[in-house]
Amino acid sequence: MKKSICVVGLGYIGLPTAVMFANHGHTVYGVDVNEKAVNMINEKQLHIEENGLQERLEKAIDAGLFSASTKPQKADVFIIAVPSPIMPDKTANLEYVRQATASVVPYLEKGNLVILESTVPPRTVQDIMLPELVKSGLEIGTELFVSHSPERVIPGRVFEELVSNDRIIGGYTPESAHQTKELYKSFVKGQMHETDATTAELVKVMENTYRDINIAFANELAKLAETLGVNIWEAIKLANYHPRVNVHEPGPGVGGHCIAVDPWFLVELAPETAQMIHLARKTNDGMPGYTAQMTASILDAKGIKDPKVAVFGLAFKGNIDDMRESPSMDVIEALREREIHLSAYDPHIKENNIDEQVQSQEEALEDASAILILTNHNKFKEIYPTTLKNMKNKIVIDTKNCIDRATWEAAGFDVYVLGDSKN
Repeated sequence: MKKSICVVGLGYIGLPTAVMFANHGHTVYGVDVNEKAVNMINEKQLHIEENGLQERLEKAIDAGLFSASTKPQKADVFIIAVPSPIMPDKTANLEYVRQATASVVPYLEKGNLVILESTVPPRTVQDIMLPELVKSGLEIGTELFVSHSPERVIPGRVFEELVSNDRIIGGYTPESAHQTKELYKSFVKGQMHETDATTAELVKVMENTYRDINIAFANELAKLAETLGVNIWEAIKLANYHPRVNVHEPGPGVGGHCIAVDPWFLVELAPETAQMIHLARKTNDGMPGYTAQMTASILDAKGIKDPKVAVFGLAFKGNIDDMRESPSMDVIEALREREIHLSAYDPHIKENNIDEQVQSQEEALEDASAILILTNHNKFKEIYPTTLKNMKNKIVIDTKNCIDRATWEAAGFDVYVLGDSKN
């Protein structure tokens, strides 16, 4: 049965989810506090980048099944997909979740379903959402149904993974979970696993924490490899031929709205217990400083006075425009502290977010002593180094192992790769 759905939060998860439901016949009302984003969406313009989103948005609006506003309205289902960032002290900021929940309370009616999609610390539904929802006067679990079904998608492949990935559905009651499962059947082809809300909250945080710990292990290996005369990328590839080994890749840090954030939720819950999780976070948070020091050391060893570094990549991962928690920002700050002149370029980010950012590769490279690659965009992999002009020195530092060493060396570049002392 087709439903009316109010989606609160039209960012990297909320907007694709909203148009997905609309494309499958539901009437969807999108809500966001960003008036500019709302106006753009209603004019079929995107304020975020995601493969396949433009055509799906146009289809939803043209069918009369999707519209955006700054205020909620009555619906059968309310989906909350707002940010849950960490504060400077590494504690969770759940105010967006609380405010979004409070915003829908005046519109709730008997029989409604409220779903939290945001990734949150365990007990957020219990401790943050329910105290707001009871203000509706509806009895939770019999008159108002509540669940947590966290998104499990990766930027750049959101629509593919919305359909194919398994989904965890945590209901405040079994009936809440059942109703949520029936709704997502609209488009989800993966299995749907029903549990309670707090378990679902923990599962999502566990998944990202596992990846963070694995990346921290890879980053420690990369540092070790710097003194061993080996290429850590080669070593990891060989180790992963073992059927029970899956070592992740190192890099200049960990970014994004999930892996760089979610482990802190567990540290905050039990700092004395979550010691390995905390150490992994500190290891990964230390990589931008390590990258900046490595860059400065290379330039110093080359005897380059007053160098300028062209930073390539500001997004937290390849082929997207998402800068949330991007380690590039921390690398840049660490280079600033060393008084190294900078330019920064990212082909996916069309508006300048920092003073050093420029909108062309050529401008970024003007008088540069070195290129520092921090994001593995395909456009960086496809650069023909023989075409690069106006550089003072031919040095490239690749923290993502994404360029072809032989091609760059043939063009006269000195190539340095994170974790590779073999070459």
